[in-house]
Amino acid sequence: MAEKIEEVEVVEKVAPTTEEKEEKTTADKKKFYKQHKSNKKKVCIFCEDKNCKFIDYKDPRLKKFVTEKGKIIPSRQTGTCSRHQRELTVAIKRARNIALLPFSGD
Repeated sequence: MAEKIEEVEVVEKVAPTTEEKEEKTTADKKKFYKQHKSNKKKVCIFCEDKNCKFIDYKDPRLKKFVTEKGKIIPSRQTGTCSRHQRELTVAIKRARNIALLPFSGD
């Protein structure tokens, strides 16, 4: 009989109730978001580079600011300031017209 009681206890430990599952998932989500949340502010790449007077359309760094589909990545993701983001869009559009960058990715 002692063996049967031990088996029942093992089964209870293996199969948690739905309430316990919900508590674990919410706790896991909170941990996940806390780990990936960064307090570090993004810095504009072009402001850091003191030698860069303006953004040139021939600059090979422009590929980093365009997605595979050809869309311009917004400044909240890249960290560029508003002034350089405007210059960046003009440079990307010029590079597209001269066929240095694709209009859309296929």
